[in-house]
Amino acid sequence: MAKITDLLRAGPTLSFEFSAPRDEDGVRRLNRTLDRLARLQPSFMSVTYGAGGSSRGPTAEVVHHIHHDLGVTAMPHLTCVAHTREEIGVLVDHYREDGVENLLALHGDLPEGGADLRPGQFTRAIDLVGFVRERAPFAIGVAAHPEGHPKASSMEADREHQAAKLRVADFGMTQFFFRVEHYERFMTEMRARGVETPVIPGIMPPTNIEGIARMSAMNNTEFPAEIVARLEAAGEDVAARREVGVEVATRLCEGLLAAGAPGIHLYTMNFSDAPRAVVANLGLRPGLG
Repeated sequence: MAKITDLLRAGPTLSFEFSAPRDEDGVRRLNRTLDRLARLQPSFMSVTYGAGGSSRGPTAEVVHHIHHDLGVTAMPHLTCVAHTREEIGVLVDHYREDGVENLLALHGDLPEGGADLRPGQFTRAIDLVGFVRERAPFAIGVAAHPEGHPKASSMEADREHQAAKLRVADFGMTQFFFRVEHYERFMTEMRARGVETPVIPGIMPPTNIEGIARMSAMNNTEFPAEIVARLEAAGEDVAARREVGVEVATRLCEGLLAAGAPGIHLYTMNFSDAPRAVVANLGLRPGLG
């Protein structure tokens, strides 16, 4: 296994993100997806963490499977919301003992119902990074929001906060977006603040209007009208919608790599067909799959 910092130095990375399953059907589907995408020899795979840490057990199990059974570098998400320092310490120690070398440090979402934060918790991802650094030599990533965090008081305040996070992290990973210029502008603004931390763009092939629209609204992400129109024209034809999503994601990734992005991180939604098609179109793993 490897640290993502070392992988980034070796050249453009290819990575995939998965969500921890909630039931046995989800486990079976995820395992099929993991097996298919592992054949593409990704640089690493990341696993999300449910709201308020609701999937901490399943997340650790998936990370173990990726790391030990599939032989792929794994990166678990770690959130600070709804956790005490002691609980986070136990998780960090577990991952270190399991041979994991990378973590994505996030604030995270509140549990269903918006439970109040308990005393002793971290309230900012930047503080979580500091805590993990004192405990173990992980390569630590943080989230980046090219279009601004939805809860930011202003764009200037947002940029200053994101710059501060990136300064203490080893790398950043973005929320999904659909225009190359959003990433380019963000990176220009980070460099203007003296930030040289590499930021990997996260890309989601848009194959589902309702799902993408909902997540875009939550995350302050522009869902371009031209993409919506193409998906609407595809109607209920699943293959046609996937074709649109793959083409959009492919062109976006091509533009990002041409603009100097250090890698591509594909949000899979635990499905393999669209990510595999994007990778094939980009020629990142010729002869594999």
